[in-house]
Amino acid sequence: MSSIGFAIRPFTAAAILAAFIAGPAHAQGKLEARYTISMTGISIGKAAWSVDIGSGQYTTSASGRASGMFSVLFDGEGSVSARGIFKDGRPAPAAFISSVTREGDKAQTTMAFDNGVAKEQAAEAVPPASDRVPLTAAHRQGVLDPLSAMLVPITGAYDVAAPEACQRTLPVFDGRRRYDLKLSFKRMERVKAEKGYAGSAVVCAMTFQAQAGHRASSTLVKYLSEGRDIELWLAPVAGTRMLAPFRVSVASMIGSLVVQATQFETMSQTAAKN
Repeated sequence: MSSIGFAIRPFTAAAILAAFIAGPAHAQGKLEARYTISMTGISIGKAAWSVDIGSGQYTTSASGRASGMFSVLFDGEGSVSARGIFKDGRPAPAAFISSVTREGDKAQTTMAFDNGVAKEQAAEAVPPASDRVPLTAAHRQGVLDPLSAMLVPITGAYDVAAPEACQRTLPVFDGRRRYDLKLSFKRMERVKAEKGYAGSAVVCAMTFQAQAGHRASSTLVKYLSEGRDIELWLAPVAGTRMLAPFRVSVASMIGSLVVQATQFETMSQTAAKN
């Protein structure tokens, strides 16, 4: 979904959403996923995500919409896309495009990356605010776009669905805001989508840490930063050493925000050609 990195705010916050160590025969796959978004069991939106992993490169896109009685936090719709290569076993984004409408305002952003540095950028001017945390050039270095950050690699001699997937911090820059998603292992679960994947999922505890570019008074930033119990469930993408979000949940006093995969179809592209 700012965050699990998708087009609407639950993914972008949670985000609220990649590496290759084997040869090409084991490093090409596709993912087609559909998600429902609910709050206290009430449906407030839907989202879709697709990932295409080639030999040493990837493209990914997502779209979604959330609205309803909880729109004070989550109203929005839009689409995002990214592409990049794999470098030293990790995703290296080359380009990111975002078009998001929320709270009546439409924001469009395009970014180009060079060795983890967000360089060329075109976006609407950030609305001035006395409580906006300044964004510096340093905040654009060593970062991932929200979609690339949700492609989580497993390296070494571990199973793809392994606790080691959660041993990382994801540095995310969405063109306006810089934040970290800190992961730690919580447990393993068995999951089953209505269509597609059934098997093991790694459950990571996730902490949202705003760095810069956000407003200190932001309702969403406060919501995610106040010690929430946030979980990111990751499932493997066939044909790769990579995992992708199957479920995201954010607990609160009034109930839980849940982004849940109803479709999670993965396919090894190399295997499909044989």
